[in-house]
Amino acid sequence: MNTVKNQWQTKTRGWILSNLCIFTFIFISAALLIPPKMAFADIANNNTPSLNVVGKWIGSSADSNRNSWYCFRKQVDLDNTPQKAIARIACDSKYWLWINDELVIFEGQLKRGPIPQGTYFDEVDLTNFLKKGNNTIAVLVWYWGKHGFSHNSSGKAGLVFDAIIDDKTLVSDTSWKVKIHPAYGSTDKPHPNYRLAEANIQFDAQQDMMDWQGSNFDDGDWSNAFEFGNVPTAPWGSLEKRPILQWKNSGLIDYVNMEIKQNKDGTQTVIGQLPYNCQVTPYLKVKSPAGQTINIQTDNYKGGGPENVRSVYITKTGEQEYESLGWMNGHDVRYTLPKEVKVLAVKYRETGYNADFDGRFKCDDEILNRLWEKSKRTLYVTMRDNYMDCPDRERAQWWGDAVNEIGEAFYVFDAQKGPLLAKKGIYELARWQRPDKVIFSPVPAGIPAKPGTQEKNGAWSIELPRQMLASVGWYGFWTYYWYTGDKQTIVDVYPHVRDYLSLWKIGEDGLIIHRRGDWDWTDWGSHKDVPVIENAWVHLAMKAAVEMAKLSGNEVDIPGYRAKMKSIEANFNKAFWQGNRYCSAGYKGQTDDRANAIAVIAGLAKPEYYPAIKKVLNESFNASPYMEKYVLESLCMMDAPQQALERMKQRWSKQIESPLTTLWEGWGGGTYNHAWSGGPLTILSQYIAGVSPIKPGFEQFSVLPQMASLKKVKSVVPTKYGDIKLALSNEAAFEMTLEVPTGTIAIAGVPKTAQLSKIHINGEKVYQSGNAFSDLYLGEDDHWIKFSLNSGRTTIIAK
Repeated sequence: MNTVKNQWQTKTRGWILSNLCIFTFIFISAALLIPPKMAFADIANNNTPSLNVVGKWIGSSADSNRNSWYCFRKQVDLDNTPQKAIARIACDSKYWLWINDELVIFEGQLKRGPIPQGTYFDEVDLTNFLKKGNNTIAVLVWYWGKHGFSHNSSGKAGLVFDAIIDDKTLVSDTSWKVKIHPAYGSTDKPHPNYRLAEANIQFDAQQDMMDWQGSNFDDGDWSNAFEFGNVPTAPWGSLEKRPILQWKNSGLIDYVNMEIKQNKDGTQTVIGQLPYNCQVTPYLKVKSPAGQTINIQTDNYKGGGPENVRSVYITKTGEQEYESLGWMNGHDVRYTLPKEVKVLAVKYRETGYNADFDGRFKCDDEILNRLWEKSKRTLYVTMRDNYMDCPDRERAQWWGDAVNEIGEAFYVFDAQKGPLLAKKGIYELARWQRPDKVIFSPVPAGIPAKPGTQEKNGAWSIELPRQMLASVGWYGFWTYYWYTGDKQTIVDVYPHVRDYLSLWKIGEDGLIIHRRGDWDWTDWGSHKDVPVIENAWVHLAMKAAVEMAKLSGNEVDIPGYRAKMKSIEANFNKAFWQGNRYCSAGYKGQTDDRANAIAVIAGLAKPEYYPAIKKVLNESFNASPYMEKYVLESLCMMDAPQQALERMKQRWSKQIESPLTTLWEGWGGGTYNHAWSGGPLTILSQYIAGVSPIKPGFEQFSVLPQMASLKKVKSVVPTKYGDIKLALSNEAAFEMTLEVPTGTIAIAGVPKTAQLSKIHINGEKVYQSGNAFSDLYLGEDDHWIKFSLNSGRTTIIAK
């Protein structure tokens, strides 16, 4: 798989075309020299105050129209080059920031909605961009003016700006200049489907304002900004600090390959091949007469079925260049041009979630290696403002997808920046809880007039009960804590979890009373045995709630959770186990692989049932890629890793063989970059390589490999203590080389085999024929002989 020329930067400097411009109202500040007075809201606190700024929300006095771009300028004189200058900026919906004609922020501002009435703000370091004397601040704002499945539109374009420059403050007010950018507009139909807040972008270069970001531009005919009020003011509400970093940014780079096709209608299509499925903003340089229309879209413009985002550029006379600022994704970018247009250059800019790819997995089976890498690429392309189900059709934070993504991310990204997107999503899910205690997703979203409904404008508040149980339970919130050790987040969201779980009641049969919610969804596909699955999900959620109650000091809640767990445990097998499979009364479909798998994962299936369940999982193939992750996990938990690997390769075979670099929504269709399909990554890293935390945040972790028929496995797992580096070999002897980070302890397991007779650690014999000769020895079970390893590099050889 090719990689981008990795000159990533948090702040992108350099030129950007003068004919770039941006949507939405921006409200920016005036140069008032006022003693600084700030109190910053932070998402880490569930009861965050509003940002106490002296800047005003500003914008245009005109009505806020959908898909509008607003230009803001402010001249600032400074007596000295500042030692420190920190700005806080918020808008609806996105902004680009220049200082002295140098690009500082490329696509700032998170999609709106830390809470239903709130807005995020960016904190930006301006120190290296301001100078002594006159400075020009320019902001381009793109206002979407529409709800989406990850954005709650305020209904009004606006921006607030506040900068502390040494001991003084620069704020937004009526001294700022504003103008609606005349070159930006809306395309003809079709427009993006209703799930997306983003609009298509049309840019008419004949209407461009050249160099409007620069110091020499004359803004004398621009209007003074209109003040809407202090923070917090309607409709933007309270402000909360952006909890993730600004995007990675490659700068403009060449395509891997470029192809030109002549079309029957006389137009030509230039196809720029991307190194993999990624989030890009396309660029072109052409020579053309005026008024020629160039259409720009990717190969998955209709990814998942409906129309997604595209761009239109209308030429002026002569040489010109343009970068379309709204990101799109795919494996290639397609520029369709009239024959009168001469192409001089095409490029692209990759931007994306800012975390480092520190985790790795590799084995001697290239099929599995390709699957792990495709899972990784699918994960990354579905991360940005929020975890997404897909980056094309919806860009929505569906929490069934997010649960799978969160589990994968701990094995891919660095332990500092990687988990921040999960933390953001957890707070959003909890704090969007409805007054009736229902938790729903996707959020953020528009707020419909009636709870539990959706509207075609992108408003949504519909509960999918089984997804919500997974989210607040063992594989969602608790997995986040277990891999990070972030106690405060659990303390903050626990009251929301408790309220939601109170909706789940035990019936006369001792099992959970079915909750349809607003959408009675369990998985795509057929043959879903819902009663079995639902009781297992509830049991897992209650199990997590017990731990969260302990952690947050709410032990008084534990008896209620345990009572429901015990009731399910006492009645689950009596009601559902049929002697050779799990099946609920009245269920008429094929034996459900999902139901049998989740009974194992929830700890409800007895070990003596495992042979029959493994037989079921060798014959039943109903789960979608979303639930298939749990099927594979159950096989590993039943000590059947070879069956898990064979099933994995069978089920994902078409996707592995495909030239696409990402995984599909379904086994044969849907979007071809769907978040929930990456479960094999977690299985390979957590179970096959065997690396998993025993204590929160990897303070103590286990390495209990299940290599099956594999001969070689290498893995790197990032932790806040450093990387866990593992190399396994299982040929003439079993060999494990493990690097344990400082401050952690590893519990390393040597797989038990009939041939095993002795074990050496760093050359010293520690075990032979059932006898241990070292304090490192911890004991053994049916599967592993276990040793405790302190920090450093250790080699274990078992013969």
